[in-house]
Amino acid sequence: MKPQKNFKTIFIALLLAGTLIIGIGFGMTPASKANEPAPAPPSSVFAGAAMVPGNFSDIADQVRAGVVNIQVSKKVSNAEFPNLQGNPFGDRNPFGEFFGPFGGNPHERKQQGVGSGCIISQDGYILTNNHVIEGADQIKVKLADGKELDGRIIGRDPKTDLALVKIDGASDLKPLKLGDSDALRVGNWVVAVGSPFGLEQTVTAGIVSAKGRVIGSGPYDNFIQTDASINPGNSGGPLINMQAEVVGINTAIMASGQGIGFAIPINMAKDIVPQLEKTGHVTRGLLGVSIQDLTPELAKSFGLKETHGALVAKVVSGSPAEKAGIALGDVIVQFNGQTVTGSKDLSRIVAATPVGETVAVRVIRNGKTIDLQAKVGEMEEESATASAGDVSHKTLGVSVQNLTPQIARELGLKKNIGVVVTGVEPGSAAAEAMIQTGDVIQEIDRKPVKNVTDFMQKIEKAKAGETLLLLIEREQNSLFVAITIK
Repeated sequence: MKPQKNFKTIFIALLLAGTLIIGIGFGMTPASKANEPAPAPPSSVFAGAAMVPGNFSDIADQVRAGVVNIQVSKKVSNAEFPNLQGNPFGDRNPFGEFFGPFGGNPHERKQQGVGSGCIISQDGYILTNNHVIEGADQIKVKLADGKELDGRIIGRDPKTDLALVKIDGASDLKPLKLGDSDALRVGNWVVAVGSPFGLEQTVTAGIVSAKGRVIGSGPYDNFIQTDASINPGNSGGPLINMQAEVVGINTAIMASGQGIGFAIPINMAKDIVPQLEKTGHVTRGLLGVSIQDLTPELAKSFGLKETHGALVAKVVSGSPAEKAGIALGDVIVQFNGQTVTGSKDLSRIVAATPVGETVAVRVIRNGKTIDLQAKVGEMEEESATASAGDVSHKTLGVSVQNLTPQIARELGLKKNIGVVVTGVEPGSAAAEAMIQTGDVIQEIDRKPVKNVTDFMQKIEKAKAGETLLLLIEREQNSLFVAITIK
């Protein structure tokens, strides 16, 4: 028994000594003289400490009521199941849980997912990501107080991955204040709020790691990078600054890394939301040039000292650029009063410019600065899915594709306006309306259908039970068809 006692005594003594050493190392400053005050820490320590928030509780309390949980579901065939493991941006598809055969059809499944959103108006408009609600048959919006409401898509923009959803019947909503993402600086503190993995009202904090990130997700990449923890389910939720303002919409993560998340700048959303609310889609400006970045080698060959600007590699015949006098080899350095540092800059600036507006364009040609005037045209929106072939609308039970000049000739049509029906599901709303394969849908509710993208947007705006009036070209004859949304 005596050896054990000695061992305990030694162990306690060592433990006390260790505690003392830690205390000296982290909590005490040795004094050279008794009763002499310890020297003050360097001023840089105080400056740094003042920049670190004591906590984020006040911000969390202010914004959580404006953040919603979005639950979506859709029917997909077994062949359409996404391969999420091959996706470097793990949060780009929110449908993370798969269930068994749906509705007795062994070839279909019900796919469910979860995302986030932020309330931006008192009357129930919610800003989220397009990839959260794209293709959804049903949208459920859960408020911070636990109340669940049906959501409907007002508009969406795949190119920026933004969407606008509306809820009705809610009272006393707490819309979030939109801030200025341009004012953000690298190193600023930010807070992310959302539903990672379905865990509602999760709050995480970090800093702005970088701005203007291009991650290859679309033509208008301009992401805020942050190390605030973002996970699948955070998509569509807000990135908040220290003034409790929304400065970004959390959108993507780098699945192979940690602390690497991306948010769409809120200033980009501010330009898009009014269009989504009014028309359901975004109209973008067109200049009509192919452009590229200037490398040091290219800059040297063009007699330029810097690599700033967008090099014109092609001018489309009859385009606003050609009419303005822009030529092959010009370097566009300024557009509508905004500095152009590279090709991505010019694409974003032109797209955001109102169609029909005449703007100043500054180019460098053969070492000389030339000022021109260009009238901005309208960009034809292209559907990535349409280029791959048929696109199906599950609710209507119809498949369509773009009407090409070749298909128009084969059908005996003089103009290639509208979309051609390539399939009708038996028993569907389309079948009940007597729509047939080979029909060309030219109008919906007396408004022309330009292409597959336009068709899908018009259909998605319709509510269940609503009847749409379609103008169809069939065997060189026109007829109206009424179809009710189920």
